[in-house]
Amino acid sequence: MPFTSHKLMTAAALSVAMQFAGAAPAEPAALPLARNIVIVPDAFTDGSSWHVVHDILSHKGYRVTVVPATHTSLDADVSMTRRILFQQIGKVVLVGHGIGGSVIGHAGSGAKIGALVYVAALAPEVGENALQLLRAVPTQGAAIKPDWSGVYWADRARWQSDFGADLSPNRASFFAASQVPMYQDFAGTPSYAALWHSKPSYAIVASADRFLSPETQRMMYQRAHAKVVELAASHAVHVSRPEDVAKVIEQAALDTF
Repeated sequence: MPFTSHKLMTAAALSVAMQFAGAAPAEPAALPLARNIVIVPDAFTDGSSWHVVHDILSHKGYRVTVVPATHTSLDADVSMTRRILFQQIGKVVLVGHGIGGSVIGHAGSGAKIGALVYVAALAPEVGENALQLLRAVPTQGAAIKPDWSGVYWADRARWQSDFGADLSPNRASFFAASQVPMYQDFAGTPSYAALWHSKPSYAIVASADRFLSPETQRMMYQRAHAKVVELAASHAVHVSRPEDVAKVIEQAALDTF
């Protein structure tokens, strides 16, 4: 037994000596490049409307997260988006739809944000508010109005014609029934940041949009120097044209990661 113990001790000492003599330990495996996409949904639709875009991008290897935005206030949505961004490891492409564009223009600071993508979205300049831009150019639709407490809802009977004329009636009916309203505090709060000044921006104009005027979209994206794609679609372009929307988001990712 003593002899065996002595041999084990000698072998251990020899192993340590070899390491100090130049036998370097193996290098750790390189971490895979994280590819994150974070989406801030619009009011008057819920996050489930992004599930097809989510599936397309997820199957291509992207990590997609949809922010559970409540639209009670601009600051509340910005805070929630930053919580989601904090969870991401590596670069992020930040996407906004409708009033979600106001959110990404405030929350998208920091080195990890590689690009902003506006999908039929607001891109306000400092001092502009959501209601001001939504009403800048009158549209044929946009039947939203506040209830007795100042919370804005879309007219369920007109949701399809105003938001999703290119959707089937059953899909439009569901989105109307599950809509997330916009609170007065969000609607009237002036923007205090416009990160499209400093971040690469991409944008989709929905040319048949009856909620946010295509003219207003073009104006905002031109001043943001965004790379613009126009799609013949309603405001619910991410539902009716998910492959095309995913393609623009992926292009932003390929340019970023």
